Amino acid sequence: MFNKLRDLACIVTVALTVCGGLAACASSSHVVATDKPGTYTVATSATGGRMAWARAHERAMNEARDYCERRGMQSSVNAETVSGVEMLTAHASSVSFECHPTF
Repeated sequence: MFNKLRDLACIVTVALTVCGGLAACASSSHVVATDKPGTYTVATSATGGRMAWARAHERAMNEARDYCERRGMQSSVNAETVSGVEMLTAHASSVSFECHPTF
């Protein structure tokens, strides 16, 4: 009986570690120029947990900001499209943005 409980505890620990690792997963595409001059898009996704959409959103906004800042400008978001609402599924954010001079 003790061995079974110990084995179960090990399985639960491994499962929690894997799920915890998934909660931090977020990825993004490269920033891509659109057919409209000066307008760009970036797509991001995140998995794991209820707040994956927030990680996808934050990553997209950060990518847009960083892209413009590397050019000495600031970002201005035109539109955002989000998808995914269920736990443990991929949540995505696609941001359309422009870079403008900083004042």
